Parts: sequence; C-alpha cells; structure tokens
Amino acid sequence: MTFGPISYPTSSRWSPLTELTSNVLALLSAAFYGAADFLGGLVSRRASTLAVVFLTQSWGFIALIAALPLFPTAHPSASDLMWGSVASLGGSIGVALLYRALAVGTMAVVAPTTAVCAVAIPVAAGVLTGERVSLPTWMGIALAVVAIALVGQERRTSTDPMQTTSPVRRLPPELGLALLSGVAIGGFFVALARTSADAGMWPLVLSRAQSSVLFGIAAVVAGASLRLPRMLFLLALVGGVLDVVANGLYLLSTRSGSLPVVVTLASLYPASTVLLARFVLKERLNALQVIGVITALVAITLIVAN
Repeated sequence: MTFGPISYPTSSRWSPLTELTSNVLALLSAAFYGAADFLGGLVSRRASTLAVVFLTQSWGFIALIAALPLFPTAHPSASDLMWGSVASLGGSIGVALLYRALAVGTMAVVAPTTAVCAVAIPVAAGVLTGERVSLPTWMGIALAVVAIALVGQERRTSTDPMQTTSPVRRLPPELGLALLSGVAIGGFFVALARTSADAGMWPLVLSRAQSSVLFGIAAVVAGASLRLPRMLFLLALVGGVLDVVANGLYLLSTRSGSLPVVVTLASLYPASTVLLARFVLKERLNALQVIGVITALVAITLIVAN
C-alpha cells in the first residue's frame, strides 16, 4: 500500500495570500521573533526564567484576545484545536529553554544555534510530506542554514597561561540548551502549520492559553516571584506582545506559502537578535558573523525572488 503526500490544510474562507506576500509576512515574523527573544533573554538575566516566560506568554495571550475582533470569523475544527495544543507543548518548552540559554550565554551564539534546528525540522517535514521546492529556493535554504551557523561562531580566548597561539574556537556551554530549544520550536512550527485557514487565530489562542497556565503553575510550584521591577515588567510585556505578533504573522504566512520556505525565512530571526545584542549590549560581531549576516541577505533574496 502506498500513501500520497500529506498536504497542509487550506480553505477559501480567508482571502488567499500570494506567495510573495507570504514570504514578506514570514520575514516580518522573523524580525519580531528576534526582538521578542532579545527582550525575553534580557529580562531573564535579571529575573526568574519561569516568571519571565509566564509573563510573556500571558501578556501575549491577552494581546491576542484583544486583537481577535480584527480578524474574520473563524470556524476551527477539532483537528485544528488538537494541533494548537501540540504547538503549545513545543512552543512552551522551546521558549523556556531559549530564554534560559539567552540568559546564561551569548545571544549571538544562542539565537542562531536554536534556529538551525528550528528550520531543519519543518523543512524536512515539508519535503517528506510532498512539498516541491525549486533549485533557487533550495540554494537559498542552504545558504540560510549556513548563515545561521556562521552567525553563531564565537571566538574565545584560551585560559591556559602557557598558550601563546591565537584565540581558539570552542563550543559555548549554552549550546545544549539552544539545540534542545530549536528542536522544540521546530515542532511548534510544524504543528501550527498543520492548522487550516478556517481556524483563524484560534489554534494560537489555545496554544497561548495552555502555555500561560502551564508556566503559571510551574512558577508557583518553584516558588519563583512574579513581581518584577517596573522596567523589567514593561520589557516582559513588550516581549510577549512582539512574540504573539510574530506567531500570528507566521501562521498567516503558512496559509499560502511553502512550508520549507516560510519556516526558513521565519528562522532568520537571529539576525535581529544579534543586531540588538550588538547595539544594546555591545556584543561584538567577529568576521565570520559578519559574513553570516551577508550570507543571510543573499539567502533571503534567492528565496523571496523565486
């Protein structure tokens, strides 16, 4: 017995987006994802990670509920809600691990490392389920993965006092957290893309509601204080809103775009995280990271121009 390719749900209830529009939305989602991750990681350096994740998830949920009247009437099916619930699990684990990694490590390393897994898993899933990808797009996807890896290159100086050679390169300690986070976020991307256009934003609403409750309970059990200084509280609020905006843009982009392309573009979010870390935290980019940023721009051009 043979099985045909599994197609991602579509519907005529929502006006179809062009492929170019879908790619632009995916790029915008990447910019918002990167900014949200930067803020989440920044606040997590000064407060409990559980508390920060709960605040960002809950504020994002409130913002999403407030924005629902702006969207057309939706009719989610049981399958849509199920995929939203699955997305909640992946997104919750992924965000928690990501914020922790951003808090203890260098943002210019953590964000790109996470993105490598976040893009690899959905692209593989799309290809395995029958997505057709052109040669220029494949080239763009390959370059994007290379760009993500290059941006994550960190140079550290040897601690050996007898070492007289140039600085050595080694894997940063936060790499494990970043990789696990990427796997979970990749699962989130795949699950959310399986929802139909009829579902509107409801799978995302369910996902945010579940994650807010989950991390609220986890924070209480762990004894984490939910009371943050005013500035940190505001940064967490903004981060939560930016994250849910990014999720919404990604969800819309999947309605008409190719999953491998959309996920690859959305996974270029490390660019904004790295740039914010550079200008706000004064983290410096080395030569390989600069090459990585340029490579990412070329990758975007190849993917969007197709």
